Amino acid sequence: MLQIGSLSLTFHGHDLIVDSELELNYARRYGLLGLKGCGKSTLLTAIGCRELPIPQHMDICHLTREIEASDMSALQAVVSCDEERVKLEKEAEILAAQDDCGGDALDHVYERFNKQTQATKTRDFSGGCRMRIASARSLFMNTTILLLDEPTNHLDHSHNSYVHVDGTWYPKFDRILVVISHSQDFLNGVCTNIIHMQNKKLKLYTGNYDQEPDEAVQMGAGADWQIASMKEYIARFGHGSAKLARQAQSKEKTLAKMERGGLTEKVVRDRILVLFRFTNVGKLPPPVLQFVEVTFGYTPHNLLYKKLDLGVDLDSRIALVGPNGAGKSTLLKLMTGEVAPLDGKVRRHNHLRIAQFHQHLAEKLDQDMSALQYMLKEYPRNEEERMRVAVGKFGLSGKAQVMPMRNLSDGRRSRVIFAWLAYRQPQLLLLDEPTNHLDDIETIGSLAEALYEWDGGLVLVSHDFRLINQVAREIWVCENQAVTRWEGDIMDFKRNT
Repeated sequence: MLQIGSLSLTFHGHDLIVDSELELNYARRYGLLGLKGCGKSTLLTAIGCRELPIPQHMDICHLTREIEASDMSALQAVVSCDEERVKLEKEAEILAAQDDCGGDALDHVYERFNKQTQATKTRDFSGGCRMRIASARSLFMNTTILLLDEPTNHLDHSHNSYVHVDGTWYPKFDRILVVISHSQDFLNGVCTNIIHMQNKKLKLYTGNYDQEPDEAVQMGAGADWQIASMKEYIARFGHGSAKLARQAQSKEKTLAKMERGGLTEKVVRDRILVLFRFTNVGKLPPPVLQFVEVTFGYTPHNLLYKKLDLGVDLDSRIALVGPNGAGKSTLLKLMTGEVAPLDGKVRRHNHLRIAQFHQHLAEKLDQDMSALQYMLKEYPRNEEERMRVAVGKFGLSGKAQVMPMRNLSDGRRSRVIFAWLAYRQPQLLLLDEPTNHLDDIETIGSLAEALYEWDGGLVLVSHDFRLINQVAREIWVCENQAVTRWEGDIMDFKRNT
């Protein structure tokens, strides 16, 4: 057990945690939750760097992102994973023969990567595959404390399910696991406890993110987290779009039942803070984007798509799904014209404005600039106040607008990109994994609400089933050089794949 009392944590002079207590027990898997900017990633980094008093016998693995692109093979990247590489290599044969977590970890590595894949250089993998390699590294190390910061980023739906629902490893981790994730599915499939960062304190609850109300009540203190979670959802979405409002009303009825049973006080609606807003753009006559017998591959001998015929209009709300490497991101690039077909044509309406979001845009921001300076540079003929309003629509206000972007969280830098894209008033949004670096589940809910209310067209690539469920009307499956429409919603797709 790790127990740290009177814990305080600061970042750039700001108090994140003040005089609180952190307790981590063996065989427990903790979901670390809290609103944007509260310091979740900073706390994990402090643990990973041993800035907190952690006994030396407790080794730590901190997974923050996919494996770096390099000439190292996938297998080399896994087995050269920490300072004790030489020791691990000597013990590998012993571990493989043991019927314990070490043996399971090695089995996991070899099952996930065949011989050809093991020898492939990491720079030749997609982001999703590099995240698989990073996951395999974390499993192979079998450390006392495993820290995961958004481990589902980049993963396709099949591998995402393998890791936390259908798989056996993370849910059976028998040491100490602490995870930050915006995926409610992941938190529900893995966590035994919740650590809630709130008001500069750490509050511990029993159970996963979304325990059924009856179960939460049976767990005593665990019900507090369930109640708080439902209240936040009701306050944020009770007056929002029809679909989200219905979900909020359902939760409100559950809370009312709990109130009648004396389990909680009456729900009071808070003022809803809208974190995301897109400007409505009107309509263009269809077709606005059309593929005519499009064939594409990065080489003629390795085709991703063959003779595609499809169309996207401003009424379209499409989610692209399929395995990593099938070409989902490439399909978006064909839509924008970033890449050209080998054969066939992509036709765009002459007045169509397209904006594409992908997570690597945030990596190109000037880290010494503030969000306000960046917007003024990109749109130089505008007044400062207009740019303040533009970034304010995406939840950046006050000091966050003027501090250097290196001091902003990944989520806030992503919002700068959203503000930059939205100011162009696109009629068609192409979003490639837009939730990967958003700060919290509530922020993702705000993005879902904004997209639901917006009147433009949308094509979405995301591993977040809840976001897809809230905003998509069509599911397109990218696989085997084709794009096919799934007859059903994303939850049907999830159940049947």
